[in-house]
Amino acid sequence: MLIYLNMCCLKQPFDDQSQPRIRLETEAVLALLAAESDGIRFERSPALWLENTRNPLPVRAARVAKWLGSPGQVPDSNELESRTSALMRFGFTNFDALHVASAEAAGADVLATCDDRFVKSAKQAGDALRVRVVGVVELAAEVLA
Repeated sequence: MLIYLNMCCLKQPFDDQSQPRIRLETEAVLALLAAESDGIRFERSPALWLENTRNPLPVRAARVAKWLGSPGQVPDSNELESRTSALMRFGFTNFDALHVASAEAAGADVLATCDDRFVKSAKQAGDALRVRVVGVVELAAEVLA
């Protein structure tokens, strides 16, 4: 299974863990990352790199960059731009649309997020998406069960 974790998942372990939801999502992210194997792989897209460069907290950005490694292969930029624009018409924000387009281009099976609005936009888009979008806790329960 090829999993695309969006940036909010990758930043969640650095947020205030005293909030139960954040702690639960953090545990889900860390459990998924620990399960990386031949059967569970993660897409590390240039879109994640781009968003991480905009992180105002240098320590957090450096830790996420370490996990990301070197930027992956850049998909066809015209196709990615076109798909991102199309996805924004479904109500996705610019980075969310870019992540969906990147996950689709990579052939990801699922895109996980901690953002309820992202999941809501994905549900509204329905069959127009070529990748399944779910909350990270739901994905961890599914994959690690």
